[in-house]
Amino acid sequence: MSDPEPYRMKHTEDPEEQRDLIEESEESEELSEVKEESEELSEVKEEREELMEVKEESEELSEVEEESEELSEVEEESEELSEVKEETEELREVKEESEELSEVKEEREELSEVKEEREELRVHTGEKPFTCDQCGKSFTQKPNLRQHMKIHTGEKPHTCDQCGKRFPYKQSLQIHMRVHTGEKPHTCDQCGKRFPYKQSLQIHMRVHTGEKPFTCDQCGKSFTHKSNLDVHRRVHTGEKPFTCDQCSKTFLRTLNLKTHLRVHMKEKPHSCSVCGKSFSILPYLHKHEKIHTGVREYMCFECEKTFVTASSLKQHQRIHTGEKPYKCSHCDKRFSHSSSLKTHEMIHTGEKPHTCDQCGKSFSMKIHLKRHMKIHAVEKPHMQYLV
Repeated sequence: MSDPEPYRMKHTEDPEEQRDLIEESEESEELSEVKEESEELSEVKEEREELMEVKEESEELSEVEEESEELSEVEEESEELSEVKEETEELREVKEESEELSEVKEEREELSEVKEEREELRVHTGEKPFTCDQCGKSFTQKPNLRQHMKIHTGEKPHTCDQCGKRFPYKQSLQIHMRVHTGEKPHTCDQCGKRFPYKQSLQIHMRVHTGEKPFTCDQCGKSFTHKSNLDVHRRVHTGEKPFTCDQCSKTFLRTLNLKTHLRVHMKEKPHSCSVCGKSFSILPYLHKHEKIHTGVREYMCFECEKTFVTASSLKQHQRIHTGEKPYKCSHCDKRFSHSSSLKTHEMIHTGEKPHTCDQCGKSFSMKIHLKRHMKIHAVEKPHMQYLV
């Protein structure tokens, strides 16, 4: 604190005056102190005021912060509400799409039902609106036409992993696999015989029903199989398309040629397990085995006589019908069996296919050759009556 203005004391000798002067000096000092205190108080007051202002500002800031937090919370809630709103809209869109899909599904089902009804009607009406532009064959359903077109394109996308054979249809491959697996799912309810294919069973059933839907327009003879009718027609035409490359003999069927070739090869790979007799083809063995088992599953409805094979039954039935389907091309004579016709035709042709390997003499019938062979074997069955 600065000193008060210097007080110039009067030099006096008066003690009272000196006392007064001292008192004034003290008062002046006190006043200075008071003034200083007052200034300090003012400063303190100002500081308090400043502190109050700072406090107020701090409170205001706190309020602002609270408001800011509230605003943030409001913003967050607003964002959440926006998200909820978007999700609600998405759900609404999904619901609308689901309803549309349901409608489309219902329409498709209705169309499918209409399509099925139309296809069912085509079965009864015989309508076949889908026609192949290659061969003119018609179909009731378009998928069937697409499958059929593979015949013309040569497309065979399905291959057998066992033998490499290819097929145009997957179903054909599945059926073919039964050749390798030995599966025979179709059983005859009459005799229990099993077949790998449904069509084979249907054809087999004609043996029991006697149905013969394929009839020759030349002689009226009927057949259970169309292939048999086609072969039979060669009897009338004289066609024998299969020729033996060993002896030039001709045959109606390729199976007959294959069987004949075993005569040259002297091959008889199939042996009977009961008596040991051998056969050139498996069906002959099966036929022979029935002699041992006694099975005669084919019966004549006229006389109830039973037979081992269907072919034997057919030949027998001609006794009752008087049928003679085999006609000689030289003299118009007719025969009930093809073997009888062949033997007869040798009279006209002079053919003698059975030759003795001892003396070279030939015969038209095998039975005559066998009888002749007994001469060389010194088996003369009639000589005993001459003794």
